[in-house]
Order: sequence, then structure tokens, then C-alpha cells
Amino acid sequence: MSPIKTLRRHRVAALLGAALIVSPFALPLAPRLNDVLAATVTPPVTGMTAPSGSFAPVVAADKPAVVTITTVMEAQQPDTTSDASPFGGTSPFDDYFRHFFDDQGQPAPKTPPEQAPRAEALGSGFVVGADGTIVTNNHVVDGAQSIRVTLDDGTELPAKLIGHDAKNDLAVLRVKAGKPLPTVKWGDSDKLMPGDQVLAFGNPFGLGTTVTAGIVSARGRDLHSGPFDDFIQIDAPINRGNSGGPLTDVNGNVVGINTAIFSPNGGSVGVGFAIPSDQAQKVVAKLMKGGSIQYGYLGVQIQPVTPDMASAIGLDHPAGVLVAQVSDGSPAAKAGIETGDVITSFAGQDIKDPRGLSRAVADVAPGTTETLDVWRKGQSQQISVEVGRNEDDMATGSVTGDQHQPSTEQGLRAPALGLGLMDVTPDVRQAMNLAGNQHGALVERVDPNKAASASGIQPGDIIVTVDQHPVRSARQANQAIVQAAKSGKKSVLLLVERGDAQMFVAVPFASG
Repeated sequence: MSPIKTLRRHRVAALLGAALIVSPFALPLAPRLNDVLAATVTPPVTGMTAPSGSFAPVVAADKPAVVTITTVMEAQQPDTTSDASPFGGTSPFDDYFRHFFDDQGQPAPKTPPEQAPRAEALGSGFVVGADGTIVTNNHVVDGAQSIRVTLDDGTELPAKLIGHDAKNDLAVLRVKAGKPLPTVKWGDSDKLMPGDQVLAFGNPFGLGTTVTAGIVSARGRDLHSGPFDDFIQIDAPINRGNSGGPLTDVNGNVVGINTAIFSPNGGSVGVGFAIPSDQAQKVVAKLMKGGSIQYGYLGVQIQPVTPDMASAIGLDHPAGVLVAQVSDGSPAAKAGIETGDVITSFAGQDIKDPRGLSRAVADVAPGTTETLDVWRKGQSQQISVEVGRNEDDMATGSVTGDQHQPSTEQGLRAPALGLGLMDVTPDVRQAMNLAGNQHGALVERVDPNKAASASGIQPGDIIVTVDQHPVRSARQANQAIVQAAKSGKKSVLLLVERGDAQMFVAVPFASG
């Protein structure tokens, strides 16, 4: 029997959550997964230069500061009664997750709670303070009853959890070694560019501290694991047990924290993800001081501004984020932010996309008053807002997902879009369980060969505004669409209500 199989048998709980696609290179069992890959490359500034020879000097300098983290927790029973994925049932990689967590695609046998063994899980970390301050992933220590740290020289020490933050998947530990410990320095992840060489340290499969080399494959990856995803994608092999280990540049400075992999087979396939050091360092500093983090909160549902949307609302180019909905009683509502506003800057920082706004607001202490710039009905204006406190796991500004929408009206059809609209009658309100004061134009049918269908509008959607003007009936909606076409616009901006969510959809007019 190979050493790896032996290790797997004795640490089955540790290995079974420690490395599949997303946070768990160190977790026991399936519960704590956050992943899936989705993209946007953020081009940073300057690049690293590869060393002319061996990486041995870097490894010799950094390896003493890399530690192994062992946690003990109650084993959790896998849910074999549900087909839901760990990511809300929307992941296109559900089969990979199921295969990984039940090992052979078969339901794991249930154990009576009183007989369930305590699970041991492995992860990695690195020393940032000579006093024994250690950084790792939150998912490595989440739910742990006890935590032990093994230093590079083999010394085992009990560790105290100083602070942790699930949204950024970071945690800070401290050990008492009785002597100053070797440390690693933070580097500047903003200078990393695709193609730069990096080294990944950690303890894969419990084999011991290991280093692998690779390059930065991409920047700005969003795994949908949290509201602030901005991962560095790397091809350096990382596996189960690598979670929390440092990713360094060729100078030995920490530019990331190894957090997730994408793997259809449970092992490394060259697609790994690390939290950027510039993001992590700020969070770690706060955790070291207070043990937890309070995030700022606006209370808006936002979406990207597409070129068609920019054209429809009079912007020269796509910029900022479009407010699709404002939560009642939220800081945004109190400040006067409205549905249809485009937020272009916050606290003096230009906003390029929804993640940028979420990150900027989250970094502001609750109770702070900040200024934001908005584009409203063809004009720019400034609004002051007192940032609130995010009391739950909702994002600072949640991003609307599905951007498909509807419209209908009795006997009327918007010729350029391919919509059949009808009024929201009392019978419609009752059938769709709508509020008694609900007005707009209900999408009854959508021509599959026209622009509305291509833009995602569906039967059953309710058009609430056309080019940011409220409509109360199918006829008003149709007339407003026709008027927009006559005005020479390339597209029309519709605010669509679908269920409990609202979203803007820009539908282009047919050319010619």
C-alpha cells in the first residue's frame, strides 16, 4: 500500500475536504466549499523577473516560517438526501463536487451522531510576527474544537484563534514558542502580472512542507465564494492541505494566500487560486487588533453597466454600477439614492464594477459619512451617505444575477423588440400573487428571434420603467419604447421585475 493511501485512510476526514475546487484544501467533509470559476482579468502594473538560477535561496529563507495546522472538530454528516450543490445549486461543476466528497460517487454511509468520530483536518499557514502570529484561511480553522501548529523544525504547539473573517476567508492564530520565530514579509500583489513566476508553500496531503513553482495565470478571478472575491489564478501545483500556505514572488515576499483549486479528480490540474496579499494584509491587520471585522453597508442591488445601457442612459462609455433596487430603510434609501442611478465613484475612488463598489464600501467603518458620485437622468451629482453596518452575510451591494426580462400588453407589440405586452389586471395580480398596487406592463410573449429574447426577457416579467420613466400599462410601455426608437437611441433601458428582484436590461433596437 502506498504512503499516500495509508495517509488517506488514517486522515480520511482531513483529506476529504481539504482540496477540491474551492476553499477546502484543508476542510473535513463537504460543508465548507466556496467556488467555481468565473473571470475578469484586472491588469496590474509591473512584473517580476525570474531568477537566473535556482529557487533554493528563496525556499531556504521562507520555508522556516511555513507551518502545518491541525484542527480537531466534530465530524459532520454529509447530506445525502439533497442534490443541491455547496454553492446553492447553481454550479456547473456539481458532479465534480459530488464525486469528490463521496469519494466514488456513492452516498457516504451515515453514522449515528453519538458514534460519529471527531475529525482531524490539515491545513497550512505562515508566521508574520516573531511573537508567534500566524496567518491562514478561515476555512482551515472554522468550527475547530482545538488547533495545533507544527513548526518547520517539528515543534508542536497549541494555537489560539485571535480573529477570523469568513467573507475574506482569513484567520489569525498565535502560538507561544518561547523564542522569536522566523517570519516572512508581505509583498505587493498589485504588481503581479499574468506570466510572473510564483512559489506556493504548504503541506499537501500531510506529506510535510512542500514548495512548487509556477506562474500567475490570471488576475481578478471570481469564484462566487464570497462578496469580495478577487483571486490570483496560478498554475503552481497546490493540493489538499495547502490551504492557508503562502504564495510568494521570486524575492520571497508573500503576494498571496493559497486558498482554492479547481479539480475534477481531487488533485491538482494546474488551476489554483490565492487571495491577493494587498487584500489579505489589510484584513489581517484588523483581525490582529479586534478579532473581528465590521463591514460597511449601503443596501443597494447593483449590476454592471453594459455598452447598451450606457447608450440608453446617455453615458459616453460604460462606467460605474447601475442601481437596480434600493432596500427600504437602508443607508442608500436614507441618502436619496434611487433606482436607475449609476454610481461612478465612492469616497473619491472610481468605481468600475460591482465588486469594486462592494469592496470600497466594506472597507469603510460603519457610521462614516462618505460622498458618492452618481449619474442620474443625464446629469452628474454628489450624494452624501452615512455608511451602515452589515449585520448579516449579505453583500454590501448585491449584484443582480439573471438579466433576462419580460413585457406584455393586450393586442400591442413593440415591433423593434419582439415583445407582446398586457396590462397588470386584478386577475393577473391574483394569479401571480402581486401586490394590489402593482402596475406596469406584463410580458405575455417574447419573439425568440428578436432582441428582447436575446437580452433575456421572459414571459411573466413585469416592465416597471422604460428609459427610467415609470409605466403603468402595456400601452404606456409600448409608446415609451416606440418613442425611444424614434429619438435615435441605439437601445432602450427597461427596469424589469421578476419575482422579488428588479434588474435593468438594455435592449438594442434592430439596425436598419
